[in-house]
Amino acid sequence: MTTVTRFAPSPTGRLHVGNIRTALHNWMLAAKRGGRFLLRIDDTDAERSREEYVEAIRTDLAWLGLSPDGEERQSQRMALYEEAFEQLRAAGRIYPAYETQQELELKRKIQLGRGLPPIYDRAALQLTEEQRAAKEAEGVAPHWRFKLDHDEPIAWDDGVRGSQKFDAAQLSDPVIRRADRSWLYMLPSCVDDIAMGITDVLRGEDHVSNTAVQIQMFTALGAPPPRFAHEALLVGREGKLSKRLGSLGCDAFRERGIEPEALIALLARLGTSQPVEPIAAREVLVNTFDLSTFGRAPAKFDDAELERINAAIVHQLEYSAVADRLPDGMDEAGWHAIRPNLQTVGEAQDWWKLVTGPIEAREFDEETRAYLATAADALAWSDTPWADLTATLKDSTGRKGKALFLPLRQALTGMDHGPDMGELLPLIGEDEARTRLRAAATA
Repeated sequence: MTTVTRFAPSPTGRLHVGNIRTALHNWMLAAKRGGRFLLRIDDTDAERSREEYVEAIRTDLAWLGLSPDGEERQSQRMALYEEAFEQLRAAGRIYPAYETQQELELKRKIQLGRGLPPIYDRAALQLTEEQRAAKEAEGVAPHWRFKLDHDEPIAWDDGVRGSQKFDAAQLSDPVIRRADRSWLYMLPSCVDDIAMGITDVLRGEDHVSNTAVQIQMFTALGAPPPRFAHEALLVGREGKLSKRLGSLGCDAFRERGIEPEALIALLARLGTSQPVEPIAAREVLVNTFDLSTFGRAPAKFDDAELERINAAIVHQLEYSAVADRLPDGMDEAGWHAIRPNLQTVGEAQDWWKLVTGPIEAREFDEETRAYLATAADALAWSDTPWADLTATLKDSTGRKGKALFLPLRQALTGMDHGPDMGELLPLIGEDEARTRLRAAATA
């Protein structure tokens, strides 16, 4: 059977780092098995869903290189949900309930006060037809619950958590449809998974109890459930998912100069026993993807680690991959010279000024100025001007080490550190290099 996974975001906001990780792992699971990765836009919440967020989701997935093999939108599949609803109602698996939110909250408080689990007491099932009719005559529209089978055991072999068992009697019959007839997550998701041929559902561990309920829904709809796996949630260094981390999205990463390859390399292995490494080759990450390596402990997202991975990825990028993002005039030799000093590609603009100028003027003592004047006279152009110049100056002045190299770097670039001068000096050029040396010698 071909593996089919899905990523099902709600377009009520931008994707954040937790969503991105879920999408990535579903894409990788499908890619590892030669299967298909589908995008499902869960836009049944018409009031909160926005078309701009739909477009943003598509844009972000494209930026990450997670191209779906197909797309569905729940807002265009309402007839399927109605059909499933009627099927389940005819089978006695759906029933109307009339409690208000306040009444339900009061029930939960009473149960908790008695040391009981706060699950729905199924009071609505005790209503007679006359009582239901009276409620509706009063203008009380029902919400609808799925009736769990308390005699049916709920068990599955979870791809991350192993053997899972739930007692249906310890779960609330879930509300699947609101009083205004709008849908909640549970039933439409099952219907779509069946219709879309989803074979594997990989999602966060906060969905474990939802899975227990949905397994019974699949059975009630006459379909085998997909394979389920629930990964640990992301947390920050402080031990919880902060609002800042929860809002980190692709826009924020792009603005900071984070490469998609860096984000992929970090999130691909975050929460697994495999080392997080700056692996830019997507096929390497896919080939080593293995649910058995996923741990149960929360996965810690660390901005500093992302920046470290990003710098290492930038240092691997070929000129052809970044040429359209580099400053005017920077060729392949320029990129090769400056690349080792970059944390982000965007920093190339500032480093390139070492070549194009102007540079920061430095003040030197009299002895150093004399040394720089000698350097200006000794500069002779060749294929290796830096090596030739320093060799000549070492012989003629007796200087070595820092005393030999640092004043030259400072005069030529205005900095104490930076790109390899052997690569940088040819980019500066003979005339400009001599001009800078002489200017420093007379400053």
